[in-house]
Amino acid sequence: MPTIAFANPKGGAGKTTSALILASELAAKGAGITIIDADPEKWISQWGALPGRPDNVRVIGEVTEDSIVDQIEEAAMRSQFVIVDLEGTASLMVANAIGMADLVLIPTQGASMDAKGAAKTIRLIHNQARMARRNIPHAVLLTRTSAALTSRALRNVRDQLDKAGISMLSTSLVERAAYRDILDYGGLLSQLDPGQVSNLDKAIENAREFAGEVLATLRGEGLGAKVA
Repeated sequence: MPTIAFANPKGGAGKTTSALILASELAAKGAGITIIDADPEKWISQWGALPGRPDNVRVIGEVTEDSIVDQIEEAAMRSQFVIVDLEGTASLMVANAIGMADLVLIPTQGASMDAKGAAKTIRLIHNQARMARRNIPHAVLLTRTSAALTSRALRNVRDQLDKAGISMLSTSLVERAAYRDILDYGGLLSQLDPGQVSNLDKAIENAREFAGEVLATLRGEGLGAKVA
C-alpha cells in the first residue's frame, strides 16, 4: 500500500507535525496506518506512548539504515498507508526511504533556509529516481503559515519555488494550537476538546483538506499545483 515519506534536511521545517496530522486524519477515517519514526528525536514514538492512540495506528521507532527498506516493505503489506518521518539529514536512511516512497512530501516554512533544504531534498529525490529508473512523485508542503496574512518571506519562498519549477501542494498547513496539542497530549485531532483548544474546527478542516489533497495525488489526480 502507499508509502508517504516526509523529508527536509532543514530542522524545524514541520516534518513530524505534518506526518502526524496526515496519520491522524487517515486514521480517523478508519484506515490502518503504520508510522515509521526515523527521526532521532522520536517525537512520534513519544506520541504513540501517550493515551489515546487508536488501535489502527502502529508506530515503529527502532529504525536503522540497514532495516528501513525491509520495515517499509513489511509495513506496506499489512497497513493501508505507511507514513515515514525521516531524520533531518541527507543520510543513506533518507535516501533508502525516498527510494521506497510512492510520494515524498517536503515540509517547508516560509523562509529561504527551508527552501534551500527543500532544494537539496529534491536533488536527492531526482538521484534516487534515476537509480530506480522510475518517477518518484514529490511536492513541497508549506507549513506553519499564517491564517491571516502572507509574509514577505513566504512570498519570497513561493517565488523561489516557482522559478525552480517545483510543484507544491495547494493546501498549506496553518499554524494551529491543535497541531501542537496532539503531540503533547496524544490521540487524534478529532479527540481533542474544543473547549480547551482554540480554533479546533479550523484546524480539523485544514487537516482534512491536506489529507484529501494527498489522497488525490496518490490517485494520480494531479501532483499539487504549480506555485501561483
